[in-house]
Amino acid sequence: MTSPGNMLPEKQFQCTICQQVFTDPVTTPCGHNFCQACIQSVWDSSDVCQCPTCNKSFTPRPEININTAFKELVSAEKEMKESDRLFTSLIRSIEERRAEVHTEIKEKQKAAEQRAEEMTNELQQEIAELQRRNTELEELRSSEDHLHLLQRVPSLTSPPPTREWKEISVHPELCVGTVSRALSKMDHTLKNELDGLKKEEMKRMQKYAVDVVLDPDTAHPNIVLSADGKQAGRGELLHVVPDNPQRFDPVICVIGKKGFLSGRFYFQVAVGTKTFWDMGVVKESVNRKGMITSKPENGYWTVRLRNGDEYRALDSPSVLISLKEKPQTVGVFTDYEERTVSFFNVESRSHIYTFTGCLFTERIFPFFSPGVCDEGKNTAPMVITAVNHET
Repeated sequence: MTSPGNMLPEKQFQCTICQQVFTDPVTTPCGHNFCQACIQSVWDSSDVCQCPTCNKSFTPRPEININTAFKELVSAEKEMKESDRLFTSLIRSIEERRAEVHTEIKEKQKAAEQRAEEMTNELQQEIAELQRRNTELEELRSSEDHLHLLQRVPSLTSPPPTREWKEISVHPELCVGTVSRALSKMDHTLKNELDGLKKEEMKRMQKYAVDVVLDPDTAHPNIVLSADGKQAGRGELLHVVPDNPQRFDPVICVIGKKGFLSGRFYFQVAVGTKTFWDMGVVKESVNRKGMITSKPENGYWTVRLRNGDEYRALDSPSVLISLKEKPQTVGVFTDYEERTVSFFNVESRSHIYTFTGCLFTERIFPFFSPGVCDEGKNTAPMVITAVNHET
């Protein structure tokens, strides 16, 4: 099979040792590719380092590194296979639901036809009985046998046993709710697939987790930083600190020590029950003195919370965000080359907002603002948390 994206045969993405799609592919000096763990295991179990494909020996044992370019072609092959699996599953589910609907409609149609036939037969029998009585009454009209007439009239004029036809109804819609029930099953299937997909996507983003440490030289004098640089809280008193050019003032915020000029990076921040906060990324050259207008044109790609329940992406124009759940921990994923900054609710693995078309032309830094005290309701710090790769 040929993959449409890279036009290489599928077997090109399989390790000849484990017969699976490559994991961390490496290339030997003779030009053959293997999983890093597979080739190392083969060489560790032998006194001679040979290529499993061409049997060429290497002395001394060569140092092999992950082929990043080929690995990207392999992170693409896996994604195409997964997308094929996902859509095949959804198509199969749709076909199953359609078959169920067709079967139910046919069964209800058959039952309705049988019921209609039974009622028709019953009605015809009643009509036949009435016609028989009418014929006999007509005959009695000309009868001279008065005794016989008196004997027969009561039975012929009393109502025959019959249905209450006025209470019998016929519904033209056979399958009220049938399609909606089938779609509800589809919705359940889609939700399960989405839940699984969100979990995998979160794991993928978290692979790019970086160690963010807050930079005290950039922190507003009202911000209280923890000794390890992982927490930023709002202090009641101004701290006496040097008036560095890189320090934010009067806006109460701080950025990370390390900036990024390429690639992808992810960090997550516990906000708990805080009622005010801002977070995201900013470019290195942002204005740090005076009042700040947070928007992409000024080098800010941030999301904020106000008054405990008002979430807003500070895009151009800003976007009010409606969230079903209040996030306790917010994940921020930045792809420098794709020019995107995305925000997620870590607990529910749900998407909050994505900035697209970001003009990254310089180093960008993680950005945090613990917000105002809000009458004591917002004193808890923002906490940069480690990623749990096991969940």
